[in-house]
Amino acid sequence: MSEYLRRLAAEFLGTYGLVFAGCGAVVANDLSGGAVTHLGISIVFGAIVMMMVVAFGPISGAHINPAVTIAFCAAQEFAPREVVPFVIAQCLGALASAATLQGLYPETTTLGATLPIGDVGPAFAMEVLLTTILMFVILACAVGHKLTSFAAGLTIGGTVALCAAFGGPLTGASMNPARSLGPAVVSGDVSVLWLYWLAPTAGALLAVGLYRVVWAGTSVD
Repeated sequence: MSEYLRRLAAEFLGTYGLVFAGCGAVVANDLSGGAVTHLGISIVFGAIVMMMVVAFGPISGAHINPAVTIAFCAAQEFAPREVVPFVIAQCLGALASAATLQGLYPETTTLGATLPIGDVGPAFAMEVLLTTILMFVILACAVGHKLTSFAAGLTIGGTVALCAAFGGPLTGASMNPARSLGPAVVSGDVSVLWLYWLAPTAGALLAVGLYRVVWAGTSVD
C-alpha cells in the first residue's frame, strides 16, 4: 500500500474507532438504562480520541475530524489538495461505524446522534466555542509544542472529555462533523446535521485565528 493510501486508511480507521467507541457508549447507556452514565460517555470519547491519536498520529496526523483537517489547511499546516480525500475518508469511516452499531443493535434509534437541547442558536454558539477550545489545544500540541503522539493524545483526549462533560447534555458536544454525520445519516434524522457541520468548522477556523494572535513570535524549545 502506498504512503498516501495508508494515510487515508488511517483516517478511515481512526474515525471508525472514534464513532464506534463514542457512539457505542451512548447506545450502551441507552439500552442499559443509564449504566454508562453521561460522565462515562465523556470519558469514553476522550479515551478513544487519545487512543486513535497514539495509534494513527504518526501515519496521518490523526485528524479524524473534517473541521480539524480544514483548520490545519487554513493554518498552512496541511496541503489543500489533501483536504477533500481526508474528509471523504473520515466521513466513510463514520458512516461505516454507525452502520456497524445499527447492525449490532437494531433496536436503538438515534445511534448516539448529536441533537441540541432547545433552540439551535445557543446550540450553534456552544458547538463553535467547544470546537474553538479543542482546535486551539490541537494546534498548541501539534504546531506549538510539537508533542509526541502519546503526549498529544493525552492532552487532546483530555480536552475532548472535558468539553463532552459539560457540553454533551446541551448539544451532544460533537466538535466533529463526521462524528455527527454517521449516526444522523444511518438513523435517518439529518434535520440538524447542518449545525454540526457549520458550527465545528467555524469554531476550528476561529481557533486558527486565535492561535496566530496568541502564539505569534513564541518559540518553544
